[in-house]
Amino acid sequence: MANFKFQARDTTSGKLIRSTVEAQDEKAAAQLIQSKGLSVLLITGEDSNKKSYFNKVKTKDRVLFARQLSTLINAGLPLVKSLQMVEHQTNSKTLKTILVKVQASVESGKSLGDSLTNYPEAFNDIFVKMVAAGEVSGTLDKTLDRLAMQQEKDAEVISKIRSAMTYPLIIVVVMIALVGFMLTSVLPQVQTLYAGFPGAKLPATTLLLLSLSHLVEKFWWLTILILIATFFGARAWFRTEGGRSFFDRAKLSVKPFSRLFNKLYMARFTRTGSTLIASGVPLIQMLEVTSEAINNVIIEKSIQDAIKLVRGGKSLSQAIENDKHFLDLVPNMIRIGEESGTLDQMMGKAADYYEKELDDEIKNISTIIEPVLMILLGVVALVIVGAVLGPIYGLAGQNLGG
Repeated sequence: MANFKFQARDTTSGKLIRSTVEAQDEKAAAQLIQSKGLSVLLITGEDSNKKSYFNKVKTKDRVLFARQLSTLINAGLPLVKSLQMVEHQTNSKTLKTILVKVQASVESGKSLGDSLTNYPEAFNDIFVKMVAAGEVSGTLDKTLDRLAMQQEKDAEVISKIRSAMTYPLIIVVVMIALVGFMLTSVLPQVQTLYAGFPGAKLPATTLLLLSLSHLVEKFWWLTILILIATFFGARAWFRTEGGRSFFDRAKLSVKPFSRLFNKLYMARFTRTGSTLIASGVPLIQMLEVTSEAINNVIIEKSIQDAIKLVRGGKSLSQAIENDKHFLDLVPNMIRIGEESGTLDQMMGKAADYYEKELDDEIKNISTIIEPVLMILLGVVALVIVGAVLGPIYGLAGQNLGG
């Protein structure tokens, strides 16, 4: 089966329709289009299996889509017309293509939630479930607005963490570049200098670094291969169940990063849960969706355990209060929300608190990491400079003594 873009005219209303259809070949696509009472004007093939990392829908485009669609629906425009207007306004080619297909699906009688399900690369499970709940409750415009806010918050948190990691990464790159330059350019000149003085012996540190320099110089291709193999091997292992479990557990236990990730997951859990509950998603379904969105298999298992307890009759606060992976404020705020009937609001307040705490934690970690990296960079530089200048001072001392 393949996808075909087409332009056709409705034989009854004369309306021009642009959409896609799935069929075995172009002839079958034309027959399928005509069976719907349409007169085919143009059919072009489309490779439905062609996917690219660079063609993924960006968060900002998805947020803009939700906001624009919310505004248009709130203004009283029909859903299909609203989708068509958003499709014309979006700058994302991938999203534009998807929205054309979504329009056709909605026109055929499917709900918007069901139509979005076919495009997980653009709309994740949270997005689809919230849209479906908004349609059922008749509050699709408000739901889309909440969705945009939730996705913006999540993207903002991730952006802050990445920004905090940028400086340490630059320091590490500079350190590696410095070591590489000294090993390949400076140390060999020191050895050449010493060769002109019979009987002169290089210090042990210099000899060790020279051996490493010769090894890298002679087997540079092997060094590159080992680095590439290590990178892809580690990435492949981290994608396995055991590797991901190890990495996710390390995030929650290695200090000082454990505090940051704990607060990140609490913020994500409460923010997502608040948004889903406010949109009318049932509690069990909210927990199922949130467990997949949390992006940590350890926390995901804790949520799955909580689901079993909730199904057994316990409240959500009781189900998570003894789980060490949930920070104390979360079950306490949820308990207040359950007792007062304001669960979405209390989870939202917990999310606000942890997002603020996350900002402080990022600043604290940056404050700790920067001097540690500078000290490490200084030690590396001292060792290399000592390996270079030590022999030179040694030669100078011998000449003066002579």
